[in-house]
Amino acid sequence: MNYYLMVLKKYAVFDGRAQRAEYWYFFLFNIIISIILSILGKAIGVFNITIGTVGSEINILSLLYSLAVLIPGLAVSVRRLHDVSKSGWMILISLIPLIGTIWILVLTIRDSTPGENKYGPNPKNF
Repeated sequence: MNYYLMVLKKYAVFDGRAQRAEYWYFFLFNIIISIILSILGKAIGVFNITIGTVGSEINILSLLYSLAVLIPGLAVSVRRLHDVSKSGWMILISLIPLIGTIWILVLTIRDSTPGENKYGPNPKNF
């Protein structure tokens, strides 16, 4: 929970580095909260809107939550890439279907670059 709050405190901070735990705990808490909001939205049923003629439903609670954590999610992803000595712009490689997502996954799983790199000191040392 501490890592999740740390990311929210650095809401739009794109410089610096983020260790693996900070990134993955934020990812984990986002999944848990999204599942809870989806279940809550289905149970209440009031918070769903229908899109188009096919009848696709969007849970408004999940949509609002996703919009609220979009910027901190991007920021922690960029900081995580900085931690492995990659440019934050590498996040755009995830737009390539499948291969881009796998490459970003590999980068976010990697251990931190030891010592200081051009993006700042190693966050593990603090």
